[in-house]
Amino acid sequence: MALSMDQLPDDAESLKALILAAQADSEKMAAERARLAEEKDALTAEVDRLTAQNKRLDHILAVLRRAQFGAKSERISEDQLNLALEDVETELGAEDGKAEARNKTVKREGAANRRANRGHLPAHLPREQIVIEPEATCCPNCQGTLHLIGEDISERLDKIPARLRVIVTRRPKYACRSCTDGVVQASAPARLIEGGLPTETLVADVLISKYADHLPLYRQSQILAREGVKIDRSTLAHWVGFAAAELAPLHAHLMKLLKSSTKLFADETRCPVLDPGRGRTKTGYLWALARDDRRWGGTDPPAAAYMYAPGRGGDHAFRLLTGFSGVLQVDGYTGYDGLTVSKRVGGPLLLAFCWAHVRRRFYDIAKAGDAPIASQALERIGKLYETEAEIRGTSAAARRQVRQITTKPL
Repeated sequence: MALSMDQLPDDAESLKALILAAQADSEKMAAERARLAEEKDALTAEVDRLTAQNKRLDHILAVLRRAQFGAKSERISEDQLNLALEDVETELGAEDGKAEARNKTVKREGAANRRANRGHLPAHLPREQIVIEPEATCCPNCQGTLHLIGEDISERLDKIPARLRVIVTRRPKYACRSCTDGVVQASAPARLIEGGLPTETLVADVLISKYADHLPLYRQSQILAREGVKIDRSTLAHWVGFAAAELAPLHAHLMKLLKSSTKLFADETRCPVLDPGRGRTKTGYLWALARDDRRWGGTDPPAAAYMYAPGRGGDHAFRLLTGFSGVLQVDGYTGYDGLTVSKRVGGPLLLAFCWAHVRRRFYDIAKAGDAPIASQALERIGKLYETEAEIRGTSAAARRQVRQITTKPL
């Protein structure tokens, strides 16, 4: 507020106080302007970030629409969809990084959101403790000795990249000075590949990379070459063959355990296989046998085993399930029908079909509208699901009793 000459005090002390108050007000106004400018910059950065994010979300929506509703020739596979989404999400991360680098407020809010949403790291992972001490542990005011009153702890996930190393095995020989026959040496340990280069750990890593992580052997050969270790793809394939032969008894034993069950789940899925000489792939099939009755009170441990077959015919199902007698849950594929014949060794199997596959057909009809029978079927199947959710984990007798009352009428 401006003052006239008549309103100004005459004594020096009052004038000084007035000047200091005006200076303090000026500093407050400058600080407020700086704060508002910072908020404006933060809002501008947030608007830019959200605008860029909306563009990318629109792109994600377009990709999803194309995957779901596009012409058959234009539809993309799940893997292609994931790749497209990865690209968009990577761009989102880059935009967030740029926005946080430009504005401290955005960076602070982003850090707070990440701390709130990142969850807890598994307890079984080893911890490496890093303690960051202050430069000095004496009081900055009185120079007295400081004592610990608490600490802030944060956890981040780290990874030690794979490292190649050489295991040197030395077997000393000891001889007797009194006679010529007293030579002693420890026996060489058994190896998966006698006289070969790899340890069992390296072979296991090659298998996991190939079959679990879908990393072809030629790429693994390139990765090893970057470390200065040149191993041909054919050599890696030889290792895989040795490991497969070693694991065959384990697979056979697992199949035997599965076939001793009273009920199993079976399914088959396409598996593209290289077809040398034709320059393309052919279609093979992976057949799966599985059991997991933990949610229904079963005591057998869960297990799953796979078998490759060049086709999908019923003869493959017949061979796969030789030795099994009981209930087989399948998806309704007719290739399993031959298992119900009496001439089968062990007697015919009882096939149990999948409600999810049945429901899918009714859903396809009901979603078009004006299909009261299909809609009623969906409603009844939903009630079946509700019943199963309520009785899951109880004994077989208890489940049967409830099903006779609620499920059978439906």
